[in-house]
Amino acid sequence: MIDIRQIRDAPDRVRAALARRAAALPARVDDALALDRRRRELLVEVEALKAERNERSMDVGRRKKAGDDATGLLAGLKTLSDRITALDDEVRAVDAQLDELLLQVPNLPLPDVPSGDASANAVVRTWGEPPEFAFPPRPHWDLGAALGLLDLPTGAKIAGSGFPLFTGLGARLVRALANFMLDLHTTEHGYVEVQPPYLVNADTARGTGQLPDHEGNMYVTADGFYLIPTAEVPVTNIHRDDVLAGEALPLAYAAYTPCFRREAGAHGKDTRGLIRVHQFDKVELVRFCRPEASAAEHAALLGHAETVLRRLELPYRVVLLASGDIGFASAKTYDLEVWAAGVGAWLEVSSASTFTDFQARRANIRYRPAPGAKPEFVHTLNASGLAFPRTIIALLENYQREDGSVEVPTALVPFLGTDRLAPRAP
Repeated sequence: MIDIRQIRDAPDRVRAALARRAAALPARVDDALALDRRRRELLVEVEALKAERNERSMDVGRRKKAGDDATGLLAGLKTLSDRITALDDEVRAVDAQLDELLLQVPNLPLPDVPSGDASANAVVRTWGEPPEFAFPPRPHWDLGAALGLLDLPTGAKIAGSGFPLFTGLGARLVRALANFMLDLHTTEHGYVEVQPPYLVNADTARGTGQLPDHEGNMYVTADGFYLIPTAEVPVTNIHRDDVLAGEALPLAYAAYTPCFRREAGAHGKDTRGLIRVHQFDKVELVRFCRPEASAAEHAALLGHAETVLRRLELPYRVVLLASGDIGFASAKTYDLEVWAAGVGAWLEVSSASTFTDFQARRANIRYRPAPGAKPEFVHTLNASGLAFPRTIIALLENYQREDGSVEVPTALVPFLGTDRLAPRAP
């Protein structure tokens, strides 16, 4: 959530930043300013009336003490109190309108974020070389079926399209990736592993910006709980309404969870195989830090996600997203895109984002810069480290061999228990 004081003090700067996201957004600044002005006008009037009420109350007391009739004054005091009550109600109503409006205003892109839509995304660097084959590389849906790893038709029968079923070594591969990534992040990168709930309440979803912006992409239960679209949601809210000790920062958490996304509006797009699914597994990284450390923390977070791809020896590129392509809560995002030889495309496997104090304001996550100091809002950051479906796509498609087998990268062998995935016997 953007601080209303930021809008009040620098409206043109906020308008310009929001215009980099979408042309219609600056109008929300004018709406917010109008509500803010009305609120302050009401507060001035209420305070003046309360001061007048205090004077009249003292006058009533003096008259009663002197034995004079105060009936007329009491009637006027009742009218004044009724007016104050009505104005207090109006202040609360305007406050609610302003809060609701601010919840719908996205974060401001940082100055070094390129302006424009997805076509303005910038490749920052690449690592590794896409593999070359002496045969036509097969897509992962063919490889997964032939190797007995993936049964998409049965998954669709059980739940519907976009709900894959992993079998045999495929299920073991999912487990191996989880253990590999969690061990890496907890033992080498200093993350604390957590296992959060997979269902969250509305306050939790609102705290990270999923509500109201992404409600259409979330699954909701009959009693109002939301299935998590990413572990970022419950993990960030571990510290909702907390005041953290400044000396404890940064805090870093890693979580392995399933993720559930309706992907509303994406029907017919990348629906074959594992490229776009409604349920998938992911290891998520979440960090809390002081504002002055935010840029360095973002770089470190991105490096932690990159390490996974390097250990798996998968060629990838780092893409800085443009202002019109970053998420609602993000101030700056890098995507990691891995090369997948069978589909011949770069596929996003991680988004590493800094949210500045945007989520912290929504979730009321603060810290004390020093003992006894006034609490300030932390900065939050998160990245996938990594999402499994497209990582599996890249592993199968890039490591495939002409005989139909798939080699296993060295780093994953101890977790999977084999160095080769072989076709099933006829």
